[in-house]
Amino acid sequence: MQGQQVYSRLGSFGGAAPGTPSPPPPPSPSPVRGGGGSGRRTPGKSGAARGSQEAAAAAAGAAGWGAAARRAAWALLAALLRRQAVFLFAPLLYVAAMLLYMGSLPLDVVPRIITRSAPGSVYRSPQLYARLRPDMDADNSTDALATVWRQTYKGGVWRPCIHNLTNSLPESNGYIYVEANGGLNQQRTSICNAVAIAGFLNATLIIPNFHFHSIWKDPSKFRDIYDEEHFVKRLQNDVRVVNKVPDFIMERFGHNLSNVFNFKIKAWSSSKYYKDVVLPKLVEERLIRISPFANRLSFDAPPVVQRLRCLVNFEALKFSNPIATLSETLISRMREKSAESNGKYIAVHLRFEEDMVAFSCCVYDGGDEEKKEMDVAREIGWRGKFTKRGKVIRPGVIRMNGKCPLTPLEVGLMLRGMGFSNKTAIYLASGKIYKSEKTMAPLLEMFPLLQTKETLASDEELASFKNYSSRMAALDYSVCTYSEVFVTTQGGNFPHFLMGHRRYLYGGHSKTIKPDKRRLAILFDNPRIGWKSLKRHLLNMRAHSDAKGVEMKRPNESIYTFPCPDCMCRLNKTTHSKPILHTR
Repeated sequence: MQGQQVYSRLGSFGGAAPGTPSPPPPPSPSPVRGGGGSGRRTPGKSGAARGSQEAAAAAAGAAGWGAAARRAAWALLAALLRRQAVFLFAPLLYVAAMLLYMGSLPLDVVPRIITRSAPGSVYRSPQLYARLRPDMDADNSTDALATVWRQTYKGGVWRPCIHNLTNSLPESNGYIYVEANGGLNQQRTSICNAVAIAGFLNATLIIPNFHFHSIWKDPSKFRDIYDEEHFVKRLQNDVRVVNKVPDFIMERFGHNLSNVFNFKIKAWSSSKYYKDVVLPKLVEERLIRISPFANRLSFDAPPVVQRLRCLVNFEALKFSNPIATLSETLISRMREKSAESNGKYIAVHLRFEEDMVAFSCCVYDGGDEEKKEMDVAREIGWRGKFTKRGKVIRPGVIRMNGKCPLTPLEVGLMLRGMGFSNKTAIYLASGKIYKSEKTMAPLLEMFPLLQTKETLASDEELASFKNYSSRMAALDYSVCTYSEVFVTTQGGNFPHFLMGHRRYLYGGHSKTIKPDKRRLAILFDNPRIGWKSLKRHLLNMRAHSDAKGVEMKRPNESIYTFPCPDCMCRLNKTTHSKPILHTR
């Protein structure tokens, strides 16, 4: 019986079948019992009983703790649900509170909304100049002209290597007449591309005709700007060039150029197009006309075409005798003005004319008067272009993108920050500066030795150049070419051609400062920047221009800006010789 009870107890704990009633618990053992064997204590059996009781008590305790944990979890979940209900009603409470608050305000009071302009979107350079000028004037101990170019010959020296041809030319396939449109350097593009195409098609080129433009208003002809005799002679082994169409050809067209077939060629057309489309018509007609011709040939072309471009731009195109003579005089006078710097000077191409400011749509510090003047200038120069329906102009975005022309004040701040002292001689190449009396004053304060062609030359010397924008631009081009530092402040054909020309003359290095105008906009709009911090940023910008001085031409880039390696060859020697002054 005792064994059955033990089995039954174990079975009821873990192995009894479902629904089997548990047996009643055994009676508590008596400490002393008299009589027979039934009253005798057995140590083994009494120890098992105590173990079973302790296990049952532990199980009961564990069950109690589990129940308490479940109750605590339910309580916590209920509290969270009650809080979530509060969050659900929070928006309604907020709206109700706002309505009560707005109802307590008088109707004639409008809340003031404070907005902050994005960094670099507002012209604040005058305030920056006024705040930093004392520190700038105190920091005038070094002159950067002596150390501006540290990486001139990093990677070797480049020298011109345009090979001359000596063989005779084959019979011509016909005559090509082009009209070069635009200003001085856009016309230069037309001339170079026309010679390249004429040589590629084995045609005879008529001296390009300069198209009179309503903006530049310059009636100058080819011989007024360039040395025509030198041009023809330098190309005699490569391309036939004549100054007019022969009479026997013109007879076929009634001596009227308007009867000549005129090609309307798309911009940046490939040399293959000229070979497949233009050449057959040239052979058939014996004379064709291409008008307009600027930018009608792609940047990338076969080596024979690129070689002709190099030859024309860097060797065949020399300015006419009057321009070359006065240019040499101006260069000599600039070197005299910069005697303290061993004849070295800075040339700055400043584009802050009224039409440039108007076209940019940027806002400066002129207020309502400036806005009215710019609106009038835009309507005169580009009638309706900026007032079309749906046209949106964002001056702040334009400034942040670095598209605004630098003011004279900003140019002065930049150059002083780059380490150039107030004793540095500067040549300013520009047209008529917008509101020059006001805008030029800060630049003259920072650089008293600033010169222009009008200050270097007398009225008598400039008499034959005034009212001819291309001739005046040619003078600026020549003086800028032979400066120690050239600074470009805005894009365009002038700086692009000049950078390439300087690379051709200075061993492959353009010696040009091309500022990051996006960074400048942010720096000049920072009300908390100090002079030392500004100068550190600008010195880094100057070093970047030095590092980018020698660059190879990449696809879709102009050979007139990047003459390496098509027009120049690398030399192993690192010797440097000063370029020969030849503007003629």
